[in-house]
Amino acid sequence: MAKKKSTKKRNYDPPKESTGDTLHTLARAGVSSVPIVGGAANEFFQAVIVPPLRKRQAEWMEEIAGGIRDLEARQQCVMEELSENDAFLDTVLHASQTATRTANVDKRNALRNAVLNAALPNPPDESKQQLFIQFVDTLTVWHIRLLELLIDPLAWFERNNKQPVQINILGTLQKMILGAFPELQGEDDFIEQCVSDLQTRGLLTNFNYHTNMGGQGIYESRGTRLGQQFIDFVTAPMFDD
Repeated sequence: MAKKKSTKKRNYDPPKESTGDTLHTLARAGVSSVPIVGGAANEFFQAVIVPPLRKRQAEWMEEIAGGIRDLEARQQCVMEELSENDAFLDTVLHASQTATRTANVDKRNALRNAVLNAALPNPPDESKQQLFIQFVDTLTVWHIRLLELLIDPLAWFERNNKQPVQINILGTLQKMILGAFPELQGEDDFIEQCVSDLQTRGLLTNFNYHTNMGGQGIYESRGTRLGQQFIDFVTAPMFDD
């Protein structure tokens, strides 16, 4: 006999944090490693550090709860199954710790997307999920932006409603990158460091930033398979409505 489906409404809204959770809040954020000596120091952390941490946590939990509700409404996941999925829970915990440590909106969006993609059927291997969360934690938003561009430059210009840089005969990746991100003008050392970091992590192929090449060559993908998987994991899931 088939089991009767429960009609009880499930509530995925995060619980409110009590004042007794202060030490746990600090520990999760890594602040507990900072030595606190005397009442003045404790008062400082209670007044200055703890409130914004609580706010970040509450906002993060709301974002995740809303995203998971949307996935379940689209029949892309089942809450009961997620609660028994250790790989998913590990990713949520790892992403939550990282999200609490940053106020950067782009990074938090990438972490939220990672959690949602981990909840979908056939997510990346558990080890890759943890690696990708680590990448978000240790890389800057400019690393991620440059990787998105260099994986598929023409698609990037189209998505961002920008005209690709026109190369008459020869040009460099530097010219293409500055066409995409003019705010990086004069930041060659920074760009090269970001590219080097991405190459070291196996997310970009090896190439010379200043080498002259034809226009078609400039718009070839420089991303590796791992780089594409990483970007897919931190990009919001797409569905056909």
